[in-house]
Amino acid sequence: MKPAPFEYEAPESLDAALELMQEHGSEAKLLAGGQSLIPVMNFRLAQPAMLVDLNRLAELDFIRPGENGSVRIGAMTRMTRLERYAELERYSPLLAEAIPFIAHPQIRNRSTLGGSLSHADPAAEAPAVCLAEGARFRLARASGERWVAANDFFQGLFETVLEPEEILVEIELESPPVRTGSSFQEIARRQGDYALAGVAASVRLRDDGVIDAARLIFFSVGDQPVDATAAAGLLAGETPSAALYEAAAIEAAEKEIDPVGTIHATPDFTRHLVGVLTRRALALAVTRAQEASA
Repeated sequence: MKPAPFEYEAPESLDAALELMQEHGSEAKLLAGGQSLIPVMNFRLAQPAMLVDLNRLAELDFIRPGENGSVRIGAMTRMTRLERYAELERYSPLLAEAIPFIAHPQIRNRSTLGGSLSHADPAAEAPAVCLAEGARFRLARASGERWVAANDFFQGLFETVLEPEEILVEIELESPPVRTGSSFQEIARRQGDYALAGVAASVRLRDDGVIDAARLIFFSVGDQPVDATAAAGLLAGETPSAALYEAAAIEAAEKEIDPVGTIHATPDFTRHLVGVLTRRALALAVTRAQEASA
C-alpha cells in the first residue's frame, strides 16, 4: 500500500519546524528516522495532512557533556552515532549496552533516539533505558519549552505527554552514582527482532555491600514500559543473594506485569521470561556494582 496524500515541509531550523507544528497541530506528523512512521503511513494507519521532516535540523544532532556529569543528546542523534560514541558507557552504561539490541545496523543508521522515545513503542529498548536511568526530556513549542522526567513522559500504548505542537528536542541522562551497576537483558526469537521480554536493571550498593536502591524496568510486557517498584523495593536494605533475586523475580513476574500474550509468547511464557531475565539482570548488575566499588 501507499500513503494517503499529504503536504511536505523540510524546515531548515528548529524555529521553523515549531512554527509549522503550531500552525498544523494534530494534522501534522514529524519525520525523524522514519523507521516506524513510514510503514504506518503506508498501511494508512496514520494519515497526516502535513509531514514535517526534521532531517535538516543539524542543531538537534549532538552529543555533549552536561552539568554534574550528565550527557545531553539531541533528539535527531542516530542510534549508530550513539553506538560509536566512545564515552557513552561512562555516561549511560545501560544505553550503551542496549543499543546493539535495537533492530539491525541498517535500521540503527536511520533511527533516532528522539524518534524512538516519541513513538513510545512498548517493545522498544530506549524508553525502558531512559526510565531506568532517570532521564529528562526537553520539549519545545513555538511559545516556549519545558522539561519532563521520563517517569512522566510515557502515558500508554504509543502515547506520551507531547502536545500536538511540541517537539522532543533533547534528552539528558545523568551519570550513575558511585557503587552502581546495571544490566540490560532481552530475549528475542532472532537477533534484531522485537524482544519477547526485556529488562533494564540498575542497582546501587552501600559501603557495606548492602543494596541501597534498585530499579527494574520491563519492556515488551504491556502497553508501556513497566516500572516494577515493588520488586525493586524488596531489594533495598538487603544483602545480595540468589534467594533475594528470586524473590524479586517472582514479585515482578506474578504481580507487576500483565502481559496479554502474542502469537510468539503466551502470558505464562512471558512471565517465565521476566523471571529468568530479572534473576540474570540483578546478578550481573550487583557484580558490576561490586566491581565499581573495589
